[in-house]
Amino acid sequence: MGGSGSRLPKELLAEYQDLTFLTKQEILLAHRRFCELLPEGNRSVEASLEERVSFEQILSLPELKERICKVFSTAPTRDSLSFEDFLDLLSVFSDTATPDIKSHYAFRIFDFDDDGTLDREDLSRLVNCLTGEGEDTRLSASEMKQLIDNILEESDIDRDGTINLSEFQHVISRSPDFVSSFKIVL
Repeated sequence: MGGSGSRLPKELLAEYQDLTFLTKQEILLAHRRFCELLPEGNRSVEASLEERVSFEQILSLPELKERICKVFSTAPTRDSLSFEDFLDLLSVFSDTATPDIKSHYAFRIFDFDDDGTLDREDLSRLVNCLTGEGEDTRLSASEMKQLIDNILEESDIDRDGTINLSEFQHVISRSPDFVSSFKIVL
């Protein structure tokens, strides 16, 4: 009996399948993982669909990072995720999401200041996220400038000093590993 409380209604499960790139089993696993993050008394199906999980709780899942959560949060303060936000996140990072969807959300995640472009500051933050910010892995100022100059030289088609979404998608389209590496497995 204990397991039946975490079952989503068939109609809702079918709706989630239609709206995401996730299978029935993936949706049920996502719901179970989401419920594990909720307080003991709020784990019923009904409560789980109404509750939001704070980033503090969400970030206890090792595969998620704060910037990713902020992009998918529909909360006014962008500091928590609903189950549907969580499903959207997992759907974009699933193997079956389209390259256009993946590249759109990758761009949003990398656009740290949410201004619709990747400027030098966004690229610097991205490089630091990828290389680590420790003394032994952090690039020197001249190395960072050279790397960002090279990225802009390759990617900034209109030469405005930033990378917009279509320029980003153009670059990503030439990277065959992007789609397979832009994923999260629960």
